[in-house]
Amino acid sequence: MDGAPPTFIDTYLAYLLARASHLVSAGFHARLAQMGVGVGEWRVLATLAGGRPLTVGALAARVLMKQPTVTKLVIRLEARGLVRRSAVAGDRRKVHVAITPAGERMVAPLIAAARRHEAEVLEGLDDAEVDALKRALRHLIQRLGEDG
Repeated sequence: MDGAPPTFIDTYLAYLLARASHLVSAGFHARLAQMGVGVGEWRVLATLAGGRPLTVGALAARVLMKQPTVTKLVIRLEARGLVRRSAVAGDRRKVHVAITPAGERMVAPLIAAARRHEAEVLEGLDDAEVDALKRALRHLIQRLGEDG
């Protein structure tokens, strides 16, 4: 800042979160583009990596995309052998999406790149600051209704 008193936008949480997200994401999204991976692909594979299957609706919420968009993306990823879909027992309207071993192999170096990018972004903060930042964000997300 230039010494002037902060304006509303300089202290508004929604703006600060959006601006920080944009700045952090832009650098990594550029790396993904260099690797030939779309942001949607990255989000879906990273979300499913090493975890349990999710319904398309839950996956859409986690990857910050609309359900029809995620459905189309999942179909393309399934055609490439990176995810698989299966019916949810007891609810024929829902489908689980799980990552395949090929998907795990594809996303592993991307996760490593994401970890390196995160370390670069957080350089200059000590471990306690990083832990506090992440804990506060997880708490805010949980309090506002995401099941994280």
